[in-house]
Amino acid sequence: MAARVRTLPAAIAPVLVGTAAAVEWVGELPRVGAFLAALAGSIFIQIGTNLANDYSDAKRGADTADRLGPVRVTSAGLVTPQRVLVATWIAFGIAVACGLYLAAVAGIVILLIGAVSIAAGVLYTGGPRPYGYAGLGEVFVFLFFGLVAVNGSYYVQVEQVDALPLGLSISIGFLATAILVVNNVRDLETDRRAGKMTLAVRMGRRNAVSLYRILVLGAYLVLPIALVAGDGSLLPLIGLLSLPMAIGPLRTMSNRTDGPALNTALAATGALLGAFSLLVSLGLLLAS
Repeated sequence: MAARVRTLPAAIAPVLVGTAAAVEWVGELPRVGAFLAALAGSIFIQIGTNLANDYSDAKRGADTADRLGPVRVTSAGLVTPQRVLVATWIAFGIAVACGLYLAAVAGIVILLIGAVSIAAGVLYTGGPRPYGYAGLGEVFVFLFFGLVAVNGSYYVQVEQVDALPLGLSISIGFLATAILVVNNVRDLETDRRAGKMTLAVRMGRRNAVSLYRILVLGAYLVLPIALVAGDGSLLPLIGLLSLPMAIGPLRTMSNRTDGPALNTALAATGALLGAFSLLVSLGLLLAS
């Protein structure tokens, strides 16, 4: 429950797309070990961030009994805060181990990126001035689960950054950010009462729903532009086949405000990111 499995597509998708873009460029997977380490590192940074969020929100009183989302283990008393904190650092420790391997393979810059990613995960809701409470959570997700993760996964394979993964990282970042927007729209009222000024609280429900539409549809609009700008094959356009999966959560976000419906939209947005990334990755592999 604390790991929030429904959010893990945000960690897996960028690694798949970035690695597949490297395969499309080289014609083969240059470093299998680097792919596995990048995938594990991304997953455990996501899990560590979720655990840190569970711990910090409970400590600040943001997770109350009347919230509409799934139960948070710390605030509900299912797990002691100390055990959640230990689990947080175990998750980040595994991510650091993956980063050390990647640094040995592709250079110290990867270790620095990993350190910044972990720090950003901790400071999202922790520390003296958590930026998640200041409406900057969506910026964090777009940067780290879009731009950094896709281009970083590409870099550990070929040790360079190119236009194609950069463009694709924007699409992935948009969809990953959309997951957080659903979460924050669902929790808007309880966050407001707790003083957690997320972007949804600052913008209001209607504007946040509009942002969700822009992010989801923008991911699909950016895809062909990224392929053309990156001088890539058009085969990854099969990612557009996942677009019908967006209809359900788009409709829910527009018409529903109850917790169960928005929880379903959250899971559906994660599934949308997963399907989009798998199809785009498949197209890249077929083009290699």
